[in-house]
Amino acid sequence: MQDIVKRSLGKTDIEVAPIGFGSMEFAGGKSVFKYMFTPVEPEVQIEVIKVALDAGMNLFDTAEIYGSGYSECSVARGLKAAGKSPGDVVITTKWFPLFRRAKSIRKSAKNSISRLDPYPIDLYLIHMPLSVSSIKSQMNEMADLVDSGRIRAVGVSNFSSQRMIKAHEALAERGIPLAANQVHFSLLKRGIEFNGTLDTAKELEVTIMAYTPLGQGVLTGKLHANPELLETMPRMRRSRLRGNLRKSQALVDLLEAIGSEHNATAAQVALSWTINYHGDTIITIPGASKPYQVEQNAGAMKLSLSSEQMESISDLSLEI
Repeated sequence: MQDIVKRSLGKTDIEVAPIGFGSMEFAGGKSVFKYMFTPVEPEVQIEVIKVALDAGMNLFDTAEIYGSGYSECSVARGLKAAGKSPGDVVITTKWFPLFRRAKSIRKSAKNSISRLDPYPIDLYLIHMPLSVSSIKSQMNEMADLVDSGRIRAVGVSNFSSQRMIKAHEALAERGIPLAANQVHFSLLKRGIEFNGTLDTAKELEVTIMAYTPLGQGVLTGKLHANPELLETMPRMRRSRLRGNLRKSQALVDLLEAIGSEHNATAAQVALSWTINYHGDTIITIPGASKPYQVEQNAGAMKLSLSSEQMESISDLSLEI
């Protein structure tokens, strides 16, 4: 076991634990998220956040689209209940760009700041490359927010290598680093290793923030052991998981075997691999709807796998 060592977000002075808390499941079962997640009651949200804090997490990720701001309000409510002051934690949230122009970023940031009050936005991200405005226009709006002190750092999400380079170059003209690119990455989803995104992030010193690192629960092994749990899940999530269950049995068996050597779970082994296989470049933000889940996730930060174990996990993962 080892102590939790924080990492910088890109070339900024913002330091975070390598596993943070992703709050998409705090969307309140609203809008499209009702087809993906069962609503988490406010009192449970508060307890989950308290456990996350007690376990060493200091990064809380949310977005305006998660329940039309409901998740942002939930995060602020949980941090207040835990007695946290502004600056005690790192908050990241995102502007949703679909069919919107860059000029709407300023108003969206103002609304997110209000919902997260009193906690400031440390890292503000473009949620995906779907704006009708150019990347340079978006980055200039984000840079204006940095210059005005409304946010501390700028990131992107779901950006390819080339889009990330364009964002980096536009921000560099304003003297601001691109701090992070939040992307889908796990042992079941390793595209960034082969499409240039990860290599570019390393070259530019941009932190990769991996979301869905447990494959929506597949890598925990609980669905392999109890496949009937699928029937209790919202339909959209259920349909996505069935195929992965069939393909990942051998990998989950290996995760469980390695976990037994460390008194750890399959999920903890998967998360430890995610944040360590590529050095300090990747951090991750798994979600949780129950206190024991977030405690388990945080525990992975103290798990040290051998290089041989990480390579054997990687090799088997690539066969899926």
